[in-house]
Amino acid sequence: MSLVIAFIGIQGTVMAGDTREIITIGDEISTELLEHELYSGLLITDDDVKKRAGDLGLFLTINDNKRKVTQRNGMLVGEVSETKCGVTRTRRLYATAGEYVLTEVTGSTVHVTGKGTASNFVVLGNEITQQIAHACIREQWKNGGMQDAIRIIMLSMKRASDATASVSGLYNLINSTMKISLSEGIERDNWL
Repeated sequence: MSLVIAFIGIQGTVMAGDTREIITIGDEISTELLEHELYSGLLITDDDVKKRAGDLGLFLTINDNKRKVTQRNGMLVGEVSETKCGVTRTRRLYATAGEYVLTEVTGSTVHVTGKGTASNFVVLGNEITQQIAHACIREQWKNGGMQDAIRIIMLSMKRASDATASVSGLYNLINSTMKISLSEGIERDNWL
């Protein structure tokens, strides 16, 4: 898991997601220890992660080309995922002008975990990235407009990439002014 952050406004929505993907091969306990250290902010640079993985006897691959935010069927979709014991768990955010829905996908099961309306930021990520993004929002958000929200999202992505190797310095930023039925969009999306 890394970082996806969105602002849902009345007239539109904006979403950003980093491009980092970290794949480990090796002992499950060592992998969980590495993930804990990474997700709690103990490993700041790529070299820190590589060294720690080596110390734990893990094979590690770091890629910065995973797209975590997309536009599907007229809505913005962001997702973060983790794999444990061969099972991938994905948390997904669907957003359109004025509303959003959070889901959790495990295998072929989709479960709605939350819903909300306009004038909200939503953050998906690990412990440290959520703390950083929420701190940026608390410090910077003064009930401004879409441009203010974009500035805060970009600041959150920068601060997170500087503080933890779980987030890349690269990210995708997308927006939409469309207002669609999220339930219909989610249903179509889950058949893809």
